[in-house]
Amino acid sequence: MKTEDDTVLFDIEGRTGVVTLNRPEALNALTHPMVLRIDETLTGWARDPAVHQVLIRGAGERGLCAGGDIRAIHDDAKAGNTASADFWRDEYRLNARIARYPKPYIALMDGIVMGGGVGVSAHGRVRVVTERSRVAMPETGIGFVPDIGGTWLLGRAPGRLGTHLALTGAAVGAADALLCGLADHFVPAGRLPELTAELAAAPVHEVLPRYAATPPPGDLADRRAWIDHCYAADTVEEIVDRLLGQGEPAAKEAAETILAKSPTALKVTLAALRRAAALGSLERVLAQEFRVSCKALASPDLVEGIRAQVVDKDRRPRWSPSVLADVADADVERFFAPPGSGDLTFG
Repeated sequence: MKTEDDTVLFDIEGRTGVVTLNRPEALNALTHPMVLRIDETLTGWARDPAVHQVLIRGAGERGLCAGGDIRAIHDDAKAGNTASADFWRDEYRLNARIARYPKPYIALMDGIVMGGGVGVSAHGRVRVVTERSRVAMPETGIGFVPDIGGTWLLGRAPGRLGTHLALTGAAVGAADALLCGLADHFVPAGRLPELTAELAAAPVHEVLPRYAATPPPGDLADRRAWIDHCYAADTVEEIVDRLLGQGEPAAKEAAETILAKSPTALKVTLAALRRAAALGSLERVLAQEFRVSCKALASPDLVEGIRAQVVDKDRRPRWSPSVLADVADADVERFFAPPGSGDLTFG
């Protein structure tokens, strides 16, 4: 049986500190002990002159990390406990540490990279995607809101691409991840072992150019016109109306996808994205996300969304309220009030 010490592995290979998320049976989903161990190790490596750069990867071939352990969050929320808030507090601090890390932080974003997986990768200095990458912030589908600095990352994407990804929860491949600013380089998956081996002996800025290539074409560049127009609307309802009025099959599909998500989560997500743009720093955005996440923990939609998607898997969530028009401005505003567990601060 795997112990907590086995769920994330740490090695120093030559000049590179290597973090391996090691829960392949759970798509390397993050637990609270994993977050704490990563944070402690990164803190030590930042001061270690033998470590010149850090690399994070996922065990197995399915993905870097599918996010946090949402079954645990479901159980915690259902019981009215606060373990999830404690987890988020430490996870978001880790996200900020990664963004400000003093040494090159290299993330191999191969396979599935979602939610918390984006948090431990897309804030890094060197972000590598492959032809197998599927990068997403799918939180609205479980009655939650993009967190781990997701509203900061998506809010900085060109035009309204980030709003499209946040509301639909759509997963994107390598080219679209590059376009949206969620990644920096494309390397074919088959070359990652060779790349990793070379990083033991040389700095990433010398090694990576020999491996970087052009990714297969994406979808979003050709859709920018209608995405930028539709998602510039003031409300989620108007965004949906514009999408349905485009006459584009992909726009209609986006509208139908949005309408299947939690109405409350959709409205809070749009508000969070637009507020994030004015906050000016990742830390301030993470503090906002902590408030929102803690409020979501007490929301019926989070328990119901995880039940429908992960626990019972009937894919038929019963949202409350069930339609966008019934989510009042006051319902949205309360998500941004300080949580009962205290605000998020950074040392």
